[in-house]
Formats: sequence, structure tokens, C-alpha cells
Amino acid sequence: MNLEKLQQFVDESNRIVFFGGAGVSTESGIPDFRSVDGLYHQKYDYPPEQMLSHTFFERHPEEFFRFYRDKLLPLDAKPNAAHKKLKEWEDAGKLLAVVTQNIDGLHQAAGCKKVYELHGSVHRNYCLSCGKFYPPEAIRDSKEIVPRCSCGGRIKPDVVLYEEGLDNDVVNGAVNAIAKADLLIIAGTSLTVYPAAGFIRYFRGKHLVLINRDPTPMDSSCDLVLHEKVGQVLGSLK
Repeated sequence: MNLEKLQQFVDESNRIVFFGGAGVSTESGIPDFRSVDGLYHQKYDYPPEQMLSHTFFERHPEEFFRFYRDKLLPLDAKPNAAHKKLKEWEDAGKLLAVVTQNIDGLHQAAGCKKVYELHGSVHRNYCLSCGKFYPPEAIRDSKEIVPRCSCGGRIKPDVVLYEEGLDNDVVNGAVNAIAKADLLIIAGTSLTVYPAAGFIRYFRGKHLVLINRDPTPMDSSCDLVLHEKVGQVLGSLK
């Protein structure tokens, strides 16, 4: 593992941006999607991509919420070494921002302040009728399969489903941070989910690093590639 080179990049950088995917949270016990043992290889009545679509949410809300509660509400998960190291860098003034495809809120749980959540968060939920806000426990503990607001409206998690667009303010913030970075660390992502994976083209900084268990289409374009667990790598740094 070429930790010395990564440590050197970190030491000489003052505007680090961390771009992370599901692999950042697997060491916290949250399954990813596309690896051999990920969600997309498990057996359900419908493919996960279909169940996590806007159309499916509208047409089959009971099936949607069964899957969502079962697989996407890991409210007991705790930040791992990767999340904690990013908090250290932010406190030291070295980390410009975290851009994440994850919806688990673990970066904020670790204390990071500047986090762009491209795909939303399980911690924000709202009534589709009146807009009232609900915490994730309201969905987890609802006695009804489809959680309802006090007004009778359906509650929707503030997560970006397939067929839905990303939030413009979040996108602009993420792109601007990546464009200003002197070191971009891409971690725990297969770089196959668009438009998020396309954000990397805005990077104009000095060093591009990729940490991912499996090879990605970007490996040949990076200054340093580590096929390791993200928390293991970042937790080994000073």
C-alpha cells in the first residue's frame, strides 16, 4: 500500500476535496450496491434499481417502504476511521468539502460541516401534502407500512430516487468545491453512477487519488490508486 505517497499529497495540500461513494460506509456495516455481496446482487421480487425509482415509489409504495426500511435505514451505524479522519482534516483547515453519494449522514455524525449530499439523506423526510418535516425514526417506527403525516399525506424520504434530478444548489456547491481543490480523493465508488461520476471532470488541481476495493474506469487517469478499504487507508494517515 503506497501510504507514503498519499501522506505526502495530504501534507502539501490545503484544499482537499473528498468525493465518496458507498464503499466509504461499508466499514460502518452499511452494504454497498454493486459489489458481489451488494444490494444489487440480493434477491427481491423486483430489482433494487426499480424499487428505488420514482415510478415505483408512486405505484408500489408498500413494497418501496418495505425495502427502504430493510436496507436503507441503518440508523445504528457509526462513523468509521474514514469519516473521522476527514473531520480531523476539516478542523485543521485542510479539507474544503466532502461530496458524497451516500444518504446515511455519517459524515455529519462524525462532525463534518461542509458536506454536499448529492443523493439526499435518510435523516430528512417530509410530507408530500403539507411539507411537514419528520425524522427517520418516524419512518422506521411507523405502525403503517406507508408512513403518513398527521395531515394524512404520504411521507417521502428526502433521497434522490432514480428518475429524479439532483438538487441544483448541492450540485453547484459540489462542482465549485471540486474546481477549487488542489487534491481530490475519490473513494469507495465505482464511478458508474451519473451525473455524479461526471463531476470529476471539473477538477483542475495538482493530485488525483483513487481509493476503491475494485478497479474503476478512472484508474489510469489518477496519480495514485489504492485498491484497499477506505477507512483502513485514511485511518493509517497522520
